Amino acid sequence: MKIKYSLSKTLLFTALFSTLSTNIYAEEDKRKFVEMPKMMQEHQLTNMRDHLMAINEILVEMGNDNLDKAADIAEARLGMSSLGLHGASHMGKVIPKEMGAIGTSMHKAASRFALKAQEGDALPAYKALQEVTAACVACHAGYKTRK
Repeated sequence: MKIKYSLSKTLLFTALFSTLSTNIYAEEDKRKFVEMPKMMQEHQLTNMRDHLMAINEILVEMGNDNLDKAADIAEARLGMSSLGLHGASHMGKVIPKEMGAIGTSMHKAASRFALKAQEGDALPAYKALQEVTAACVACHAGYKTRK
């Protein structure tokens, strides 16, 4: 019974997502194009891929009830402590001010998440993590670096 219910939920979610994603991609891409040197573009893409991997690792650790480890990953790879690692000062020179503000908000949200996760209560930590991903969504919804 539980497997059947789970399968039904999965199929419903897949159908809903397919419909939504079709509508999203059917519209004209109105994101602002941000031109930057190829090397910086590749650097930024590498950073964003690492951000995505870090979020996945954070979720794995949270799922295993290792909130301290999740906090460590967040601060080291996404939080304000990670700015030097990512070359943020160089990127700030070639991206729009508003785009930079979104990136800074993501890094600050990651540091706030790390503090919340260290408190040891998963639900507030999950809510704080949503602020991190919301910044990612906002930036990707508003900007692109490839035509």
